[in-house]
Amino acid sequence: MTRFRDLHKPGNPFILANAWDLGSAKMLVAMGAQAIGTSSAAHGFTLGVPDANVPRDQALAHAQDLVAAVNVPVSGDFENGYGDDPDICAETVRLSGEVGLAGICIEDTALPGSAPYDLELATERMRAAASAAKALSKDFFLVGRTDVLLLGTETLDLAIARLQAFEAAGVDGLYAPGVKSLEDLTAIVHATSLPVNALAIAPFHDVPLAELAKTGIARVSLGGGLARATQRTLHDAAKAMFEHGDFSPLARTLPSDTVDKMLG
Repeated sequence: MTRFRDLHKPGNPFILANAWDLGSAKMLVAMGAQAIGTSSAAHGFTLGVPDANVPRDQALAHAQDLVAAVNVPVSGDFENGYGDDPDICAETVRLSGEVGLAGICIEDTALPGSAPYDLELATERMRAAASAAKALSKDFFLVGRTDVLLLGTETLDLAIARLQAFEAAGVDGLYAPGVKSLEDLTAIVHATSLPVNALAIAPFHDVPLAELAKTGIARVSLGGGLARATQRTLHDAAKAMFEHGDFSPLARTLPSDTVDKMLG
């Protein structure tokens, strides 16, 4: 079954809706999400810890809960594969398949730091993960991600070189968050033959999906953006209450029966 893979149509991107708990996942599906993604940052928020501080077992259990809660494919945002060694990345892929995920994303940052793995090791890690994905008994969509643009450690040309190396290593899709313009995003798409994911952060949160589609991307993910939007609501309402005794933000809520229907 290739349900998740089939959603990736260059030039006709779908929205990978990153959820942070069962309620948000169910609501997003009720509103039309074709697939759900986990978010390492958003999941960390629910546990009261910063991004990149959730261990693999806990991330896998969280992902398995989302898989059980919705009837659409779920993809895991699994940081650097939870270890430096290529064999650990391969094991993470195998475990992801066991909990029912349709795919995962692995990045090239040597967490918990902010430096990228050197290109040789980064590529070997992707090769090991891709080999494990192909050995699974079900279809599994592996995305190779480079964070060098997001972290500002390398140029666009070097980021593209990393993505091309990941493509040669056998991944199924590519992702470089932190792209600065539609022109740069188009350059990434044209430099590879695999489906490309774009992250809906500045400057792209002001760009309609139809315009993003013209770059040739196949997917738009939200990362922790939707969770942070929810946190903004909490922050602003709490600020009004505790600083000004103002409860009026609580009037701007969804009716309970509307939410209840979405939760099924």
